[in-house]
Amino acid sequence: MISLKREMDTLNELERATSELREQIERTKESEILGEQDEELTKLQLENMKLKHRLAILERVKTLEAKKQCTVTAINTNNLTESTSSFNAIAIPTKIDEMIPISAHLIDLFTNAIASAFPHLAGTSAVITPVSSNAAKFGDYQCNSAMSLSKTFKADQSNNKSPRDIAQEIVKQTTSSPLIDKLEIAGAGFINVFLNKSYAVSALTNTLRMGVKPPQVKRQRILVDFSSPNIAKEMHVGHLRSTIIGESISRLLEFLGHDVLRINHLGDWGTQFGMLIAHLEERFPNFLNESPPIGDLQAFYKESKKRFDEDEEFKKRAYNRVVELQSGEANSTKAWKLICDVSRKEFQKVYERLDVKLSEKGESFYQSRMVEIVKFLEQNNFLELDEGRKIMWPTDEKTGIPLTIIKSDGGFTYDTSDMAAIRYRLEEEKAEWIIYVVDAGQNIHLQNVFSAAKRCRILHPCYHRADHVQFGVVLGEDGKKFKTRSGDTVKLTDLLDEGLKRSLAKLKEKEREKVLTPEELKAAQESVAYGCIKYADLSHNRLNEYVFSFDKMLEDRGNTAVYLLYAYSRICSIARNSGKDFSQVNNVLETVKIELEHEKEWKLAKSLLKFPDILLKISKSLLLHLLCEYCYEVCTTFSEFYDNCYCIEKDKSGVITKVNCSRILLCEATALILRECFNILGLKPVDKI
Repeated sequence: MISLKREMDTLNELERATSELREQIERTKESEILGEQDEELTKLQLENMKLKHRLAILERVKTLEAKKQCTVTAINTNNLTESTSSFNAIAIPTKIDEMIPISAHLIDLFTNAIASAFPHLAGTSAVITPVSSNAAKFGDYQCNSAMSLSKTFKADQSNNKSPRDIAQEIVKQTTSSPLIDKLEIAGAGFINVFLNKSYAVSALTNTLRMGVKPPQVKRQRILVDFSSPNIAKEMHVGHLRSTIIGESISRLLEFLGHDVLRINHLGDWGTQFGMLIAHLEERFPNFLNESPPIGDLQAFYKESKKRFDEDEEFKKRAYNRVVELQSGEANSTKAWKLICDVSRKEFQKVYERLDVKLSEKGESFYQSRMVEIVKFLEQNNFLELDEGRKIMWPTDEKTGIPLTIIKSDGGFTYDTSDMAAIRYRLEEEKAEWIIYVVDAGQNIHLQNVFSAAKRCRILHPCYHRADHVQFGVVLGEDGKKFKTRSGDTVKLTDLLDEGLKRSLAKLKEKEREKVLTPEELKAAQESVAYGCIKYADLSHNRLNEYVFSFDKMLEDRGNTAVYLLYAYSRICSIARNSGKDFSQVNNVLETVKIELEHEKEWKLAKSLLKFPDILLKISKSLLLHLLCEYCYEVCTTFSEFYDNCYCIEKDKSGVITKVNCSRILLCEATALILRECFNILGLKPVDKI
């Protein structure tokens, strides 16, 4: 009774502390809303973050204290390795029968165990690492927290503990989980975690019944800015990476359940349009009724730029057309709209071929908002005069490169446009997270924009996230910037056409036209052509440059789209060739259960179970090559499984003698997960290739 009273007192004290913390947090929020002085507000925000951290720790400890007061049923002790002890765990009533992020689950499990074993370390996050499949004897995951915690204990001379002692205490306090078969303490204090096959069977069965489900995340409104070609110019290889990476990031976030806005920030405004309209007046007299085709427009643009740089009279006339356009003069506006329409239609052809979806909000959209952002910055004393222009420093320390908000001639700049855009996106679109998929050369500029937005309290770090998803350039096989033989930038339409030509040649080299119908051959051709172009980009770490080579990307070995698409097609064919109907998988599951007795079956299952963890990892880093590596791992692991585990057995005459339906269900689960990965990557798999 005394012990129970002490526990109750502890819980009540925690309740009081939690309540006080919540009140302090609310007070700091109110102060922020009231707009107190900058220095005081910063202090309050920092204090608020600290309070939230302490509150999270208290909530965790409070939960653990509440659990201690509940009556629990001890489960059978798990066997540990030789020279280790067993432990009793608290049973968790929740049954997990779907795929969940295993690493995240284990982090929670062992973090709670650390807090329970060592209350003064509550809030210390557990360190969990996956174990290589080649080292399965050491388990599937490893908790390595004991090593780092031993350093903490060493600092306390009166309570020194070895890593192994710490590991044993953690294991004793680890509650049971449907995911875990057993724990083993090995070496100096590593805790090896072995997954439970029953969980794997339940999770994969549920995937077959319900489809592939995303891991649960907090839903956010996310704006992804990508592609961004310029009006009056053809899309070229320089737009390839932004378009492909941005589309895949959008697909990933949509699959996770977020509200995603896909925005195309077109270059559709500025001095270049005054130049072009002034030039068209002479070279294309019917410019008010029709616009030249995109190829001619680009040529006219180059001519107008040359005249602008060399002819002062033309330069004045071009500036006049810019003023007319900005003031809404009818003829200039009509010519501009025609030029934009022709460009949009050409862009859309490329987007349709790449299966990319975007909503346009070009630079012109922000014209009125640029006027408003200038007023806002002036009223709040963020602008300074500098040799006739108005600038804004990104930070209060006035270091780095200032943004030019108004030029000396009174005009706006890209800085003005980007500040207006980020304000619109956060305040009017209500985006909580904005992602700019722009080449690495824009990194300093975007970091300045983010910093400036923070300084003037448009972007609140506590509530908003802003990321620059940067990437390297595409190189030719000579290691230089990818260009045509004549030295021109490679057009995207030409690149896609070449991909179709080469993919068809590859299919015919394998004599696929003899076994596929014309429709199937065309679908396979497009799947391979567009898939290999996308995958070659996404499979490289986007931070690095990569060499564009059709020969390499069309190889059917190694981590290529062709290999993955062939592997997927083969997986799909297994059920089709079994002579049984697997189209209604729920009916099959009524009589067949997935079995994971063979080591290769179990290895494949564990590979499939990594899917939720991989998605969460990518959602944090926005590095899509991790998903490509996962796809390759699944396909190579499947190949091992297929080579060692017969799904269909035939006699010498080719007659089917035995069908292992359990293994075919495992094939179907593999196909489902690969299909979802392909969808995120923008690949279109076909059943026959």
